[in-house]
Amino acid sequence: MSYSSRRATIGSTLLARQRFSTTMLGAFAAFALLLAAVGLYGVMSYLVTQSTRDIGILVALGAQRENILGLVIGQGMQLTLIGIFAGVVGAVTLTRVIASMLFGVSATDVPTFVTVPALLAVVAFGATVIPAWRASSVDPMVALRDE
Repeated sequence: MSYSSRRATIGSTLLARQRFSTTMLGAFAAFALLLAAVGLYGVMSYLVTQSTRDIGILVALGAQRENILGLVIGQGMQLTLIGIFAGVVGAVTLTRVIASMLFGVSATDVPTFVTVPALLAVVAFGATVIPAWRASSVDPMVALRDE
């Protein structure tokens, strides 16, 4: 085996390792996003179930469907914004550790620090809409009679 062919084999092996690592990192990131969405959906669904009586009282007093939707979505987005803020602060503080693992992008890449929180906010909004929709369709008579 000549020197150039051996060098090409080593280069392709290193490239394959980097591709595999990047693919695995992307898969874990997608799984983490799915896990975050399911977790927020579960928390919001639980909160809606626990406050069914309160929502029934609000509807009986004249609250409109939009008000209930806004209330529940606002709670979910408040939780999301707290998490996004904590994540961005953590990412900014750990940029020196992250910098050694990045290729072709800086550790404080502004598009990344804008796109990822925006994506998380959109996913969280989608996970919050379903429990909010269910909360807005609460029948006040059923909710008040339930207790």
